[in-house]
Amino acid sequence: MTVDPDQFPLLSRIDAPADLRALPESELLQVARELRGYLVHALSHGGCHFAANLGTVELAVALHYVYDTPRDRLVWDVGHQAYPHKILTGRRDRLSTIRQRGGLAPFPTRTESEYDTFGVGHSSTSISGALGMAISASLQDSENRAVAIIGDGAMTAGMAYEALNHAGALDADILVVFNDNDMSISPNVGALSNYLAKMLSGKLYANLREGSKKVLSLMPTVWELARRSEEHMKGMMLPGTLFEEFGMNYIGPVDGHDLPTLVATLKNVRKLRGAQFLHVVTRKGKGYPPAEADPVQWHAPGAFDPESGTLKPKAKGKTTYTQVFSEWVCDMAEADPRLVAITPAMREGSGLVEFEQRFPDRYFDVGIAEQHSVTLAAGFACEGSKPVVAIYSTFLQRAYDQLVHDVALQNLPVLFAIDRAGVVGPDGPTHAGSFDLTFLRCIPNLVIMAPADEAECRAMLTTGFRHDGPAAVRYPRGSGPGATVPATLEVIPIGSAETRRRGRRIALLAFGSVVAAAAEAAETLDATLVNMRFVRPLDEATLATVIAEHELLVTIEDNAIAGGAGSAVNEWLARNGHTADIMNLGLPDRFLEHGSREQLLADAGIDAAGIVASIRKRGVL
Repeated sequence: MTVDPDQFPLLSRIDAPADLRALPESELLQVARELRGYLVHALSHGGCHFAANLGTVELAVALHYVYDTPRDRLVWDVGHQAYPHKILTGRRDRLSTIRQRGGLAPFPTRTESEYDTFGVGHSSTSISGALGMAISASLQDSENRAVAIIGDGAMTAGMAYEALNHAGALDADILVVFNDNDMSISPNVGALSNYLAKMLSGKLYANLREGSKKVLSLMPTVWELARRSEEHMKGMMLPGTLFEEFGMNYIGPVDGHDLPTLVATLKNVRKLRGAQFLHVVTRKGKGYPPAEADPVQWHAPGAFDPESGTLKPKAKGKTTYTQVFSEWVCDMAEADPRLVAITPAMREGSGLVEFEQRFPDRYFDVGIAEQHSVTLAAGFACEGSKPVVAIYSTFLQRAYDQLVHDVALQNLPVLFAIDRAGVVGPDGPTHAGSFDLTFLRCIPNLVIMAPADEAECRAMLTTGFRHDGPAAVRYPRGSGPGATVPATLEVIPIGSAETRRRGRRIALLAFGSVVAAAAEAAETLDATLVNMRFVRPLDEATLATVIAEHELLVTIEDNAIAGGAGSAVNEWLARNGHTADIMNLGLPDRFLEHGSREQLLADAGIDAAGIVASIRKRGVL
């Protein structure tokens, strides 16, 4: 969407932050108004993050106005709040392409712009990244400043506090901007708190604070009294005592939509040395009434009419795997009162909204704390509960140690419902679930299942839940081939494959969501098709039969080839002395960019056409 100079006269002139900084400060409010209006129109086609970006308009304007970017480093956490940053840094006219194949990346990406100083996907990484930059600047005697902008949801993760703890113990010049956009810990923001923010970031307070340290440190008893008095006064007026205990100089809260105050405060903060913590309160959906009223609905809405705020109806599609899980977890909770459901801040995405409504006492959202979610499940299991951890594949990577030590090593009955497995699509490589079969397959005691369709997904969830040990069911984003899902809670014999078609010469061994594409390829090639179903344990009897009857085995999976399901078959063949001709198809040894799921599967050569082409190239036919 090319910006209209008549509709956006100031924004149309900003092709880089230097253009913004060339404007008089009096025009910044108009820039913010135009930026917010441009966001609404550019994103109305749908498929993009929305409400959080409306909340960071003034913050992005103020940061780029005060700081000398890209020389000064801005590190955005929770990358779906960085669209205003992208607009101000030369990507304005391409914003409508975001999350589309060949378009802008969904999150800050170093290869896309010099202003994207740190790649973002998972949350709670900004403080660590910015601290590394700040320390590096100090070692190089550079005046570059480092700023971490972290959202309130990201402050629930332990990594953020690890970084704060380290930053407060150093002499590095770092600013942490806490974008508190749910007002979860904030008092009402008004004239008093804005005044305090300016005062506590000002030169007078800083000089008094540092001077007192030097003088009173020579008198330990008096210094301790003064320090405690300062903490007591701040604790009475401000919610920053916790961050002061980390060694940070707390400033705020400040109204993140009061642009003049925000600019004035940042100008003061930029002159300060050491670790600073600026608490900024913003509102998701700010300036667009429908998004303000329901920021969850408008977090990533579909297409909408920008004038009326009416969401356009979505075409009714097939049942998604997430919906299959959502129905199953409620049905199983009705059948077994021991079931508890745990999610690391992905209630909507993982399909637990109805479960929370129906079983509130058995629902646990731990925030963005994946490690805690897994060990919490282990604790539940120790006491006879049956925990189900609903988690995205990419986020399970963060809890790998806990999965190994706290669940598998103790052989505890925890079920992992792993959503967004394999290629994910528009969210790009940070959210792809390309590696779960690889990192799960080597863990003892763990049963690993990959459903070919929606009905099999429900049966595998039941199988894993009733298994007396750890189990994982990994399924993709979106819908499957459209199988009818029964209402029953049936199990599948563990380690059993299913031969769906008998052909000649070639046997396709397909794992999970690629079974449908493999079935189409099998018809073209007159090949045998085996729905393997289990990655661990493998159906060894079926493998032995297939080897004896076919010239070529082809494993197919929606996972990295390296160490994946195909590797499991290779290892079994070698272990048992078989010399069968085998080819492994799966995701290539590179990070796949954003695009639709169908486009990415085709790029990887694991759609029907790609499977056929690879086998014909092998020269068997």
